[in-house]
Formats: sequence, structure tokens, C-alpha cells
Amino acid sequence: MYSLWSGLELPALALQFILAWIAASKATRIVYGGSTGVIRRRLAKQWGWSFLLLLPAAGAAACMWMLMSAYPPALWEERLYLEAPLLLLPLAAVWLLSVPSLIGAGVAARSAAKLEAKESAPDMDAFTSVAASEAPSAAASAELKLLRRAASPWLTLPYAASALGAAAALYFRIVPPASLSWQELAIPLAAVLVALTALWMSQRSRAAAVERTGAAVRGPLWKRAVSGAAILAAVAASAAYPIYAAYQSSLLPGELNMMAGPVDDGIPGTAVIGANNLAAGTVQAGHLHSMTGASLAAAAAAPAVYAAEPRARQLTVDQLTGPQTGDPDRSFELTARRAVVTLSSGKQVDAWTFNGELPGPELRMKKGELIEVTLRNEDIDAGVTLHWHGLDVPNAEDGVAGVTQNAVMPGETHTYRFRAMQAGTFWYHSHQVSSEAVRKGLFGALIVEPETADIPVTNGTAGTTGTVETSGTIPASAPAQPAMDIPVVTHVWDGAGLAIGSSDTLQRSSIPAGTKVRLRLLNTDDWARRTYALIGVPFQVAAIDGTDLHEPSILQNTRLELTTGGRYDVTFTMPDRPVFLSIGDSSDSGLLMSPDGQGNPPPIPALATFDPLHYGTPQAAPFGADSRFDREFTMVLDQKLGFYNGNFDLLYTMNGAVFPKTPSFLVREGDLVKVTIVNRSFFDHPMHLHGHHVLVLSRNGVPADGSPWWSDTLDVTPGDTFELAFRADNPGIWMDHCHNLQHAAAGMSMHLMYDGVTTPYSVGSATTNHPE
Repeated sequence: MYSLWSGLELPALALQFILAWIAASKATRIVYGGSTGVIRRRLAKQWGWSFLLLLPAAGAAACMWMLMSAYPPALWEERLYLEAPLLLLPLAAVWLLSVPSLIGAGVAARSAAKLEAKESAPDMDAFTSVAASEAPSAAASAELKLLRRAASPWLTLPYAASALGAAAALYFRIVPPASLSWQELAIPLAAVLVALTALWMSQRSRAAAVERTGAAVRGPLWKRAVSGAAILAAVAASAAYPIYAAYQSSLLPGELNMMAGPVDDGIPGTAVIGANNLAAGTVQAGHLHSMTGASLAAAAAAPAVYAAEPRARQLTVDQLTGPQTGDPDRSFELTARRAVVTLSSGKQVDAWTFNGELPGPELRMKKGELIEVTLRNEDIDAGVTLHWHGLDVPNAEDGVAGVTQNAVMPGETHTYRFRAMQAGTFWYHSHQVSSEAVRKGLFGALIVEPETADIPVTNGTAGTTGTVETSGTIPASAPAQPAMDIPVVTHVWDGAGLAIGSSDTLQRSSIPAGTKVRLRLLNTDDWARRTYALIGVPFQVAAIDGTDLHEPSILQNTRLELTTGGRYDVTFTMPDRPVFLSIGDSSDSGLLMSPDGQGNPPPIPALATFDPLHYGTPQAAPFGADSRFDREFTMVLDQKLGFYNGNFDLLYTMNGAVFPKTPSFLVREGDLVKVTIVNRSFFDHPMHLHGHHVLVLSRNGVPADGSPWWSDTLDVTPGDTFELAFRADNPGIWMDHCHNLQHAAAGMSMHLMYDGVTTPYSVGSATTNHPE
């Protein structure tokens, strides 16, 4: 509903501006009616415009009220304190100033009309003859009084003010301020005041001319045209500089350190920034002030982020590696190359692949194993990396071009080494030009089994024609587990549509009755909250984003909505009848499982929507909503029109900015951190923090009261407010971005920065590194 009320508010404000502008124009022309009769008719019509202005204003006010009644202040306070006054105060002036002036002018018009009628009546006797001789001066006096009232700024200006107020309110909806600070509000509000002052002076000048000449005479058309053109030129000239300045400031430098933006330390007004954190740009201490120049130099001499604590150790991301010695328990080689891959329907995809497969090979390993992955780039001109989405590896192994490494260009290799310390469902993908790389196929499933698991398991990898990589000390001939483990990797391939892996047709799988089945659902698509429904069997959601849930309850006829990059593990026992995993509520797309591999998809019943906030049973967690937090941050997601790298477009903002002007959240190792995410935009934003899992404390003010819900890719829908917590226990510089990768490519990205950690890498057109 947030998107509905916010969306309806925009046309209401636009209509208010249009109607008020027309009303102001008509009010200005009343005095030039030429005759008392015409002026009277124009005055009567102006009443209609006064009432008409109430309709869109009421609509906009109703939208604001609905938002205020259903959502927390962070989603509507700028409307209440900024847009409502801009909309309603000028409208009040219309009814308190313009309407009384209309009444006065109407009385004067009727008086003038009566005197004009008496003046034109035939003489009846001497008395009336004398009266008639005096009538012209009385009629002239009444007409002058009428002209004065019709020319009064108090009649005309409130309509113009209503138009300007609606325009300003619409501007603040299209370019919403990150906060109600004078720095952001001063220029637009000053422009409104200047325009009102100019209109006031113009109306006063016109009223003075009427008073001086006793008539309302418009200048020649050419003169008015020149005057209008001059005004438009002045407006354009005044707007040209800020527009050009905005264009220039949006241009990205050829080379840029990813730490170059502002830094938010999360502690209101108490922290001191250490020299090791002073990257290029501005440091915002405690959200309250900024430091530049001499202030930065003074801060550089400060002992640490906390004045009472010792300086954090000085590290670069290159030092935050996985184990560099010892034989790996499991080794993999992935070669990035272009290939034309044929899907199950026969359609061909011109893809970027790992090892020539779509998706890349499924990597399986056990918790605690030392993993070594060698990445080779054969012919991907844009370069590649490997990011282990959801697997919390050391920072140097995170695979983000320009942050933790340089992109691997054609002919180059890079080796990653880490211990897989979490059991669960994850995935890997390139984090170099990732919006294109993932779309074209540079990704694959990554499964970490518990320590006790035998690898390979009996796998039923849905829709793949490739391999399950299990290289390492455990031989491929190891005994199979009795369970069926099926990764379901959904993706929309260019020119081919939705597929499970490389299969874009209905998949059939033979699974004996009584078999324990685990479906690992993974959504890899941008701009898609993918829906899944398991029909024909009770099931449990056993894990979210690679973390097991506590005592998950039995579900049936339930729709699972999975955000971009998110994962659900679904478990059930195979019955002696067909079971259908529907994707997108369709009977034509999905996985049909049955004991004999035959049968037809069962009909899809009415479905409820799964809500992880209340699912499962509570379990002790290392921290919670009542914990004492060392740092607290707020992340506001929004959109606005503006320039990004010279292109005018709809921008997806974080705290009012796009990269590189988005802030980095500064923490120290060991901090307990709370983050409040507020989505004021019209769009879903699957927020992905690298290197950490966050515990969901509440959503929209409702506490999480089921199993602890840990997430690494959280779907924040329009109007949502999430409270999250995590322990800062993995030092480094970590991307925190929207995993709608097109949003990230347009600047919806920021960083979690640990005190004392820097990066030697950079991004930009002059480098090979383009992480989004």
C-alpha cells in the first residue's frame, strides 16, 4: 500500500500545480475584461477555480494521511513538515485572501453595473435629469473601485503561490531530501520565495498603474511577448548553473578509491576519527557534522575512533587472507570463457560461462575444509572475479574488483583460499561488471555440507547438463547418502526465458517414495522476486540464506517468495504420488517429481504467502533487540531524478546519495551493530551485506518471534522498515549494496568499513575494475 499512496500523491501534486497555474493566470486577466459585465463573469468563474483547487489538494492530503496512519515517521515526516505546508498554506491564503477579495470585487462590480444602468436610463423629469448628469462620475468612481479590487495582489497572488507551493512539493517528491536539513532545502525554498517576491512586485506595479491611470490597459502583444521571453530566459539562466553543477559533480573520476566517500561512524557526536580512516572525501562524525581541510588534519592526529581506546591495527585488505599454507582439502578450477550453450528446448544462448556450462559447475564441499579455487579468464574481455555470495570468507577472498583485488583479465589467473566455516546453500558469481556477468551466466551453486556428510551425495541437480565438482581428498566413488539433494537454480536467459539451470522445459525427476528430499532454491535474477510453490506434499523451510531454522513447522499450499540472490532450503519426504515444484505459479515451468518419473503436474490450489518473521520456534541467539549496541546506523533507500556520471535518470539512493557519495558505515572489530533500513522508494531492494549475516530483529515495528532469522540478502519492499543486528567479527572493507545489480550499477552501493583497514585497489574508467 505504501507504493499506492506514494504513487497517487504524485499526480495529485502535479494536478494541483496545473490547476493553480491556470487559476492564477485567469485571476491575473480578470482586470483586463474591458467592461463591467465581462469582469463580473470572470469573477464568477474564478469562484469555480477556487473550489476546484480543493480537489487535488484533498487527494494529496489524503495520501499523506494514509501514510501517516500506517507507517512510521521515517516514511512520511518530510511530507508533514515540508510538503504539507507548501501545499496547504497557499491554499489557505486563497480562501482567506483571494476569496474575500473576490467577494469585494463582486460587490464593486454589481455597484458599477447598477450605476451604468442608471446612466443609460432615459430622462423622466428634472430631478432624474440632474441625477443623470451626475451619474457618469459616480459610475466612473465605481468602475475604478472595481478595477482596484480586481488588480489587487491579494486577489491574484495566492493562486500563484498555490502553484509554486505545489511545484515545490512535487519537486521534493521527485528529488526527496535525505533529511530535513537547511543545506538540502535552502535552494528550492529560496527559489520559491524569489518567485513569489517577483510576482508580488509585478502585481503591485500593475495595481499602481490602475490607480495612476484609472484604467487597466495591457501593453501591446509584442511587448508582452518580449517580457515573457525575458522572464523565461531569466528562469532558464538561473536554473542553468545548478543543473550544470549537478551534471559536473555526477561525473565519476577515471580512478577512484572505494573508500573515497563520506564516512558515518554511527555514534551521534561522540566519536573521534582516526587518521587511518581518513580517505579522500568528507568524514561525517555522528551524523551531525562534516570535517574538511584543517579539521581533517586535526582529526588525523587523533589516537583512534574512540578517544578512550587504543588505535586499531593498521591493515590492508591484502593482509586479510585465508590460510596461505597447507594442502587444500578440496581444489577447484574455473575457467571463464564465452560459449554458445544449448538449453533443453533446443534454444541457444550466447553466454559467458565457467567451464563452458550454464550455470557454472556446482561446487560441493564440507564445513571446515580448506578450499582452493583457481580462476582463469580465457576470453572475457570485461574481466572476471569470484565472489562467494553468503559465505563469510576473509576479506581478501571476497572477490570484489577494485575493493579486494584487481579484476582477472584475459590470460590471467587468480587463486582463492579459504575455509568453508558455514554449512548451507550459497552461490558464487563474478563481481566484475556483475550486472552483465551474472545475467550472461558467470555464476553457479555452492553447497557446503555438514562435517559428517559424505560427498558426493546422491544428487538430483535439476536442469543441469554439467557437473557437480567435488574435487579433493574425498573420492568420487564415496558411498552415496540416502537423501536426494537438488539445487534449483532459476535464471532468465537472454532470448530464451526462464529456466532451471540450463533447462527451460518442464523437468521430470524419479524419486522413490520415502526418500528424504532437500530442494535448494536459488534466485539469480535481477528485478525478480521469484515465487515457488511445492504442490502435493507437506514441507518445511529448513534454512534461509544458508542458515538452518529452529524447529520449522509443517507448511502446505504455501507460496515462497525469494528475492534476488536469496535462498530457501525446502525439505520433505517423497510420497507415492507426484509432487510439483511450481515456479511463478505456472504449471508449465518447474520440477515434477514422482516415484516413476511420470505423471502430470497437480493443479495449483489457493496459496498463502510464507512469512519468515513468525516461522519456527525461538532459540537463544548471541544477541537480540534488548542488547546494548556499540554502533547504530540508519540506511534510507529512496529514488530521485538526477545525474549519474553525466546521464540524467532515475537514481536509486542510499541516504540520499549514489556511489561514490554514499556513506561508509565505520565499525571496529568486535562491535555489536544495529542497522535500521527504511525503504521510501517505489522499488524492491534486496540488500546484500558482504562478509556478514544479519539477524532480523523486527519488520515494520513487529518483532521477529519465530526461529532466529539470519539473512545475507534481505528483501526490503516499499514502505518496509527493518531493524537488523550483526557482530562486526570479520575485518575488512565490505560492499553493502542492492542485489538488483542494475541498481548497484547505477550507484546503489556503499561499504561497511572497519577501523584500521584500507584498500590499495581502485575503480573507474582508467582502471580495469568495475565491480557493478
